[in-house]
Amino acid sequence: MTATIALTPFALRNWEPGTSGTRITGITPEDLVDACHEAMARGAALVPGYAPFCKHLFIRNTSPTRCGFAPITDENRRFLTSGYEARREGELAVLGRWFEGIEAPVAQWLDVILYSHAQMIREAADFPDDVPDCDWGIVSILGTLTPQEPPMPPITQLRNALGPSEGGSGVPIDPAAYARAVAFWQDHAAVRGAPA
Repeated sequence: MTATIALTPFALRNWEPGTSGTRITGITPEDLVDACHEAMARGAALVPGYAPFCKHLFIRNTSPTRCGFAPITDENRRFLTSGYEARREGELAVLGRWFEGIEAPVAQWLDVILYSHAQMIREAADFPDDVPDCDWGIVSILGTLTPQEPPMPPITQLRNALGPSEGGSGVPIDPAAYARAVAFWQDHAAVRGAPA
């Protein structure tokens, strides 16, 4: 039997204008869920994530959705900005960095990040209605150029280590994964908004 996949309310931020990172365009949330089920029916594998409860499903991007990040260059460095933000009400605001006013390349793949039903229940103590009835819940989508997960940003790893009460998963920091993330995100940043 094929695993069931559903979209969490948290993942809807990927469709919101002005979101930092990947903004999904040209497909609806329902289209994405259907594409995930079709990929699973064709035998697509769930790729292990940063913890046993996290998996990645890579699907070909057939929409105009762009990558959620871009390399930092001398030409675009002036478009970098930063600020403190919380992803939703009740979370601690953390310092982030992103581009405004540049255009990222069109994504070739969508990295659909899934959490197990048990983990969603664990993290949703304050948001019990946010847990769909499914085996795997979509918590985020990353537009990428290759079917590989970009390193989880260091600030996300730190938030996760703080635990569910602060909007994280409770997974401790892996120093080697953290070092890889620092090396990648030192030279890349999320892209937000339309080009100027």
